[in-house]
Amino acid sequence: MVDLSVKLGNLSLRNPVMTASGTFGYGEEYEDFLDLSDLGGIIVKGTTATAREGNPYPRMAETPMGMLNAVGLQNKGVDVFCNEIWPRISNRDTRILVNVSGSTVEEYVETAEKIAALEGVPGIELNISCPNVKEGGMAFGTSCPSAIAVTRAVREVFPRHLMVKLSPNVTDIAEIAKGVEEAGADSVSLINTLLGMAIDVKTQKPVLSTITGGLSGPCVKPVALRMVWQVASAVKIPVVGLGGISSANDAIEFLLAGASAIQVGTANFREPDVTVKIVKGIAEYMEERGISKVSDLIGALKV
Repeated sequence: MVDLSVKLGNLSLRNPVMTASGTFGYGEEYEDFLDLSDLGGIIVKGTTATAREGNPYPRMAETPMGMLNAVGLQNKGVDVFCNEIWPRISNRDTRILVNVSGSTVEEYVETAEKIAALEGVPGIELNISCPNVKEGGMAFGTSCPSAIAVTRAVREVFPRHLMVKLSPNVTDIAEIAKGVEEAGADSVSLINTLLGMAIDVKTQKPVLSTITGGLSGPCVKPVALRMVWQVASAVKIPVVGLGGISSANDAIEFLLAGASAIQVGTANFREPDVTVKIVKGIAEYMEERGISKVSDLIGALKV
């Protein structure tokens, strides 16, 4: 037997495999395919202060090694989550974190405050890749001062684990990571989607209604891995790696690069039980090499 348990500061996980927000619903949608208790944790889909319809269709497009999405944070709002959805999923035997999104600092704070009042929520993941409407639409996560401001404001109202999800659409992601660490983040997760687009040559029009969208899947893995390594070298708080992970080997690469845990996103759409296969694959890798604790893999890259 090997020890797969990991700690993200004050948050303990039975293993380092989590699901990425927006790719796993609220977990219940996948219960026909796997036992949720086999996972380290679930990050539920983005939750906002008020209900959002999302962007007009078409808002998803396949790419040769991944996908583009511009769903636009479609959800029923934090009140429905608190009153209807959380009571329905709160008894699942895994860590369930809530992804929090917003267009203003005030919206982030309102949502986080209401989630803090729920019993049993161990933490939130702060999605700072959202456009800041008060700053001309530039994403919170692409400006160090904005990233710090929203993290600090949420930290004041949310007492449990605060994970901040970083945008890769920046020049120096380590700078942003250090900024949110100083503002009170307990951990950082990265990367969110890269900005991309697709064009239909028959119609000579963009495939997505929003023209650009978020690129995810295997094509982003080398970029995500590089950024995780850079951030893990720059901060003292735990790093959660994601971006193109679809196998145990992918996950192990992120652990070696310094991630304390990983999230699986786009791969869930193609292979609904891929997460439990990754958990098993990590254990088999450790057994083959006589590694007793998964924590011994974290940051063990030989350079």
